[in-house]
Amino acid sequence: MHKQMFKVVCPIEKKDGTGTFWGRAGVAYRNKDESINIYLDFLPTNGKLQLREFSEEELRERDGKRASYTNRASMATLPASAQEPIPF
Repeated sequence: MHKQMFKVVCPIEKKDGTGTFWGRAGVAYRNKDESINIYLDFLPTNGKLQLREFSEEELRERDGKRASYTNRASMATLPASAQEPIPF
């Protein structure tokens, strides 16, 4: 079971005036008391933000990335002779 998470997105006008795209502005998490904490990476100049729930696919992808970070961190604590070379 995942803690309920949201993407915080902001509509951004294209410079050439041909439309709008949604930029990722941060993340938000629902607390036990149903309140929501929002963590922004930037403040929108247009004052518009939207919360969108992460899809199951996005959550699985996130968990996979976290697992790879954990594996890398555990490899960093091993002596150099025990680490496998990383192919480039």
